[in-house]
Amino acid sequence: MSESNDKELPLVQHLIELRNRLLRALLVVGVICAALLGFSAEIYEWASAPLQAYLPESSSMIATDVASPFLTPFKLTLFVAFVLSAPYILYQAWAFIAPGLYRHEKQLALPLLASSIVLFYAGMAFAYFVVFPLVFGFFTSVGPANVAIMTDISRYLDFVLKLFFAFGVAFEIPIAAILLILGGAITPDGMAKKRPYVVVGCFIIGMLLTPPDVISQTLLALPMWLLFEVGIFFGRILYRRRNEAEPQDANDQTDTKSDKSAD
Repeated sequence: MSESNDKELPLVQHLIELRNRLLRALLVVGVICAALLGFSAEIYEWASAPLQAYLPESSSMIATDVASPFLTPFKLTLFVAFVLSAPYILYQAWAFIAPGLYRHEKQLALPLLASSIVLFYAGMAFAYFVVFPLVFGFFTSVGPANVAIMTDISRYLDFVLKLFFAFGVAFEIPIAAILLILGGAITPDGMAKKRPYVVVGCFIIGMLLTPPDVISQTLLALPMWLLFEVGIFFGRILYRRRNEAEPQDANDQTDTKSDKSAD
């Protein structure tokens, strides 16, 4: 019985640590959300500014549900709190898995973790400052002249959150490409040969993740393809460095064994 308990104890400790880190992450999200609740209306105005800029002076956004004026800004505030907490959440994940990594894995994982955060924020910024003005400008200009544009605030939020998430995830492509290369799943040259399929896949993903219009699909597919090329570029560099370091590591291990034999 004691041997069984000794074997189960590390797993229990890991589960307790995982629970504690999840609770810390949720607590940070809750604290940030509570701090931002007083500014929920201003946050929604900021999020709806790309559309508001193209609405006629006589038009405005509307709420068709009774609870929408409260729930919609609250939902957006909770999303903003989660996005702002992302570095801390990823830090908790890093702190949980770091003890099980080798030194060279830690040296590589930490820059990739930081880069993934920056790229996710960059994808959201690209959606807000580049994609939204083009999409909303197109939508509001092609409608019939006798149709008043009054977008529901809840539907608008669902639309922009979908694009925020799609572009944030799409900008993680270089990290995914580098991990596949360093993990041995594929070589940089092998990945480059898959370029035609990747380009087609980017447009298919753009079609599935964005609204049914050519502009938003293209604005997602093209950055995904360019980021794929960036991933191949940096993957080649890291792949070459790793191959150059492996013979040196092998020599060091041989020297160490020789020294031990001599002793």
